[in-house]
Amino acid sequence: MANRVQRPYEEAEFEFILARADVPVLAYFHGVWPKAAAACKEMDALVRELADVYQGRLIVVRADIARCPGPVRRYGVTGAPSFVLIDRGEAKAAGSGPVSRTALGEFLDAHL
Repeated sequence: MANRVQRPYEEAEFEFILARADVPVLAYFHGVWPKAAAACKEMDALVRELADVYQGRLIVVRADIARCPGPVRRYGVTGAPSFVLIDRGEAKAAGSGPVSRTALGEFLDAHL
């Protein structure tokens, strides 16, 4: 499987990805502080897998909360891991905390 998760280094790259997206974007916000890092590490493989499953229907972006403060505020992200499904710049749905593959797949299926 190819890695289909885009990893913007800073906020400007995140915004560029959103502006050019022709399909919805799943923004996966992660953190590097100890408590968040453990939970996010568990989610990384799941996010990569779902990026492959939904290829062509969804763009997946893994964004560091500390490096993307504007989107964090705009989409109401309060912790990590958090997920926001964005379509044409607008949040369609959001969730936070570690989730199962089934739960995240159902979340995407319900909102795509």
